[in-house]
Amino acid sequence: MRISDLLLMSINNLRRRKLRTVLTVLGVIIGTASIVVMVSLGIGLNEMTMEQIESYGSLTTIEVRSNMGYGGVAVSVGGSSSAGSEAEYITDETIEQFARMEHVKGVSPVLDINVIMRQGVYEAQYLTLRGVGQSYLQQIPLGQGRLPKPGETGLVVGNTVIQQFSNAKTGKGYWDTMELPDVDFMGQPLFVIFDMDAYYQSQSGASSSVSGEDGGETVKPPKKYMMNAVGMVEGDIDTWNNYSYNVYMDIDGMKSQLSRAFRKGTPIPGQPTNKRGKALGYLTYSSAQVYVDDMENVQEVQKSLADMGWQVSSQMDWLESSRQQSNMVQAVLGGIGAVSLFVAAIGIANTMMMSIYERTKEIGVMKVLGCDMGNIRNMFLIESGFIGFMGGAAGIVLSFGVSFLVNHFVSMAQIYGVEGDLSRIPPWLALAAVGFAVFVGMAAGFMPAMRAMGLSPLAAIRNE
Repeated sequence: MRISDLLLMSINNLRRRKLRTVLTVLGVIIGTASIVVMVSLGIGLNEMTMEQIESYGSLTTIEVRSNMGYGGVAVSVGGSSSAGSEAEYITDETIEQFARMEHVKGVSPVLDINVIMRQGVYEAQYLTLRGVGQSYLQQIPLGQGRLPKPGETGLVVGNTVIQQFSNAKTGKGYWDTMELPDVDFMGQPLFVIFDMDAYYQSQSGASSSVSGEDGGETVKPPKKYMMNAVGMVEGDIDTWNNYSYNVYMDIDGMKSQLSRAFRKGTPIPGQPTNKRGKALGYLTYSSAQVYVDDMENVQEVQKSLADMGWQVSSQMDWLESSRQQSNMVQAVLGGIGAVSLFVAAIGIANTMMMSIYERTKEIGVMKVLGCDMGNIRNMFLIESGFIGFMGGAAGIVLSFGVSFLVNHFVSMAQIYGVEGDLSRIPPWLALAAVGFAVFVGMAAGFMPAMRAMGLSPLAAIRNE
């Protein structure tokens, strides 16, 4: 007997018992929809977590810091450290060593300097100006403008930096009036003061009266340097990302600017000095960003850096713990949905058993006529599998409807702070759900099919 004949016979048998078939299929529909929706919620939570972590920074980026912190008295310089060794700082030599590591596709030094920025009557104090490499700048999402070129002194301003400006005359800023200062970053230049110590000393009455009897000199106000913003970070004041609160510039441009702002031998604030308090002949960096070629290699590179004695951190630290939590949630939700499908499988088994009792004589005639036992088994398996297929296909349609309603009424922007759907049904989940429903249907019909094969032909024929 051909498969097409078995399939046609199975469909006709199901059509003769429409109500029972519909009720059995309904159970599979509910079971399939339950498990798909539950799993889609777990997938949505997992992907939302990844998207939220990615918004804080790249998943293939490792931040490296010295165990000794930043600043102070320099006692040694190098690229590795061990227990009991002298302090070490991140320098150009260290950056080159990081770049030669396996799986590392780029390294960016990070140099943070606190500055004062002014435009008109508005002033921002202790604003972080961050000098970074081109690989770092490429990670910044721009809302307008462009990135500074290598060696250029152009600035990229964070989208919330404007909140740090206040009126120098009244002393009031955004957090006092809840009104944004009239600062035009892209349209007008900014005046930047790098030597903050000299600035505050020149503003102090005690500092300005040092001259005279003690033979000291009055501290002169430091020079202000006119700089232009060439780009703005994407977002408004209510949008937060990893680049919102700082001002960025190319590291080579910052070095040339610092060489003009601080005379040779004059210590740069935050930079280590020798035992006599003199500036070193090189810059040390606040940290470094190491860019790995693939997310799967991040932990390997991170461990290598930690073994070298550096303090390391990455978004993968958060991602691994978040993945474990998401997998647990997804397993629980999937288990809840699987219970419904298990109940539906019992319904399929019951339907097929009832079908055997009703068709006992038919089965006996088929055996007497010499029908192959495998065909009898396959007929019942096809019937149960077809029930699973119809329920699975209709269940997927129902799942998409429920998913649409969940996404329509549940705002993930309010819960996670990022846009997106909570329930996500990828194509593989829909196909897997239909296949699983067919498998469950055939598994539920296996025992009834085996029972049909074991019926005695004569007893079956005599059965009324």
